[in-house]
Amino acid sequence: MKKMSTLLCYIASLVLLTAANAFAAYPDKPIRLIVGSAPGGAPDVLMRTLGTQMSKQIGVPIVIENKPGASHMIATMEAVRSAPDGYTLAYGNVVSLATNMSLHSKVPYSVDKDLTLIANALRVVNLMVVNNDLPVTSVQELIAYAKKNPGKVVFGSDGNGTTSHLGMEYFRSLAGIDLLHVPYKSAPAMLTDLMGGSVQVALSNSPVAGPHVQSGRMRGIGITDNKRSPTFPTIATVAEQGLAGYEVVAWGGLVGPANLPPEIVKRLNAEVLQALKNPELIEKYKSFGAETSPSTPEEFAALSKRETAKWAEVIKRSGAKID
Repeated sequence: MKKMSTLLCYIASLVLLTAANAFAAYPDKPIRLIVGSAPGGAPDVLMRTLGTQMSKQIGVPIVIENKPGASHMIATMEAVRSAPDGYTLAYGNVVSLATNMSLHSKVPYSVDKDLTLIANALRVVNLMVVNNDLPVTSVQELIAYAKKNPGKVVFGSDGNGTTSHLGMEYFRSLAGIDLLHVPYKSAPAMLTDLMGGSVQVALSNSPVAGPHVQSGRMRGIGITDNKRSPTFPTIATVAEQGLAGYEVVAWGGLVGPANLPPEIVKRLNAEVLQALKNPELIEKYKSFGAETSPSTPEEFAALSKRETAKWAEVIKRSGAKID
């Protein structure tokens, strides 16, 4: 019995030592980062920037894989089904971690049970933009125009369930106006049609819409944050133009599958926070109208829960539920 006990202790020690060595070696091969939007969209641009900086820090490539569609559920399920070894991560955001829960009757994953929230990384305000031919220059003028033309003003979005969709539903509900919604598969495609006149108004993440506003190809009439953007200081917030309390902010960071080892979560969180201190990354984010927003895993989880509750109320009030 004594020999057996000694052998078991030896085996247990060997297992612990092997696990410790594995964690110490992590990462020793490329990491996949699944992003649920098309190339060129705000999540893609911002995650590529973060991934590039993290790659420099950890010494292995972080390979972005774009898997758009189904309100980020396709990309999220890639992470859910992956091995909990830290080599497959996903971009978890306000859509995949909050709005989906109320927007869809059937979501194939549970944030609490199927995912590990690692770190929030960013926040991005939306710009309310209009086609240059639409005779409005402010939020109040848009509301007045829509009331005179009920059901004739078309708003585009990045897709059903995105903040560009729900933010406009929130706006429509508060303003008491009737707008027609046309969803697109990506922000660039939607903005191309907005500039062409197929749709007249949209909310779009400022990293994507901002350059078009600055070049004069479309008109920015409102910021969806609770404060003005330093990138667009002359554009008033929607709230200060008469819709008090209106705020629509996109946020997101890194998630992994459930049961991701604490040592790997701690390492990845530390690398995200270090990357977000990099002056070049900060300036690049600012140039796209985004802000760094680092968090602990616990803070990221709390943000997800708060936003889930907020958007559940918006979806219920606006009737924006998809299925």
